[in-house]
Amino acid sequence: MVRRLDVTGAGGVRLAAWEFTEERAETAGSGVLLLHGLMGRASHWAPTARWLSGRHRAVALDQRGHGLSDKPAAGPFTREAYVADAAAAVEQLGLGPVTLIGHSMGALTAWQLAAERPDLVRALVICDMRASALGAASQREWQDWFRRWPVPFASLDDVRKWFGEEDPWVERPQPTRGDFFAEVMAPRPDGWYPVFDPAQMLISRETWVHDAHWDSLAQVRCPTLVVRGLDGELGRAEAQEMVRVLPRGAYAEIPDAGHLLHYDQPEAWRTAIEPFLNGVLTS
Repeated sequence: MVRRLDVTGAGGVRLAAWEFTEERAETAGSGVLLLHGLMGRASHWAPTARWLSGRHRAVALDQRGHGLSDKPAAGPFTREAYVADAAAAVEQLGLGPVTLIGHSMGALTAWQLAAERPDLVRALVICDMRASALGAASQREWQDWFRRWPVPFASLDDVRKWFGEEDPWVERPQPTRGDFFAEVMAPRPDGWYPVFDPAQMLISRETWVHDAHWDSLAQVRCPTLVVRGLDGELGRAEAQEMVRVLPRGAYAEIPDAGHLLHYDQPEAWRTAIEPFLNGVLTS
């Protein structure tokens, strides 16, 4: 069973959280908060959350501007707002000390929260997020990419085909990538549109893409697992440097996986993180 929980984020923004309660044991101090990446939503974590719910309290958050959470026209979509929202979810839902599992931008939010509020965070899993700056060229590429989207899409099948096969960023067919984007589309009278505002996504990305985040990473004191897909955006050398910088870092790698490793390789993802979680959640 999945139930919706409401959280009041920074500045009064209404956030939707989803608790997966199937066969969950009432284990004190075993809260897990899952944070999706840019353009994602809580439902992308459903297989992971259901797996965790057998022994732990698993909650996935729709971050501001995403999913069913508020998308305030004036924002803010700053790093500070995202981190404050995550802290609000931990505190208001009684998850602390929490294990944070974040993908991409959600991983950055997770480690910044762990650095700023060590009292709230028990352990951390970083899924395919870089600590180095990506730069202005990367932001321009994303702007151009959004302009190429053939919105509105006539059907969800068209969504899956474009993101899984026709998108210029796709080197070979990736059906799970098409499924991933189909989950963030909603119907309107003239077709299917993203549930987020692409302009807001670019604003969100603008707040972190130009900066390196090594300093905040070094301030994370809890046990931390850095996970990368072999074909993901986080390279092996950078991932291993992140582990070195982390005071209590560990490393895992998933073959045959790209940036969406938790989504398109769920069994390998669980195998990679299970030993770490068993250690930190049962200690």
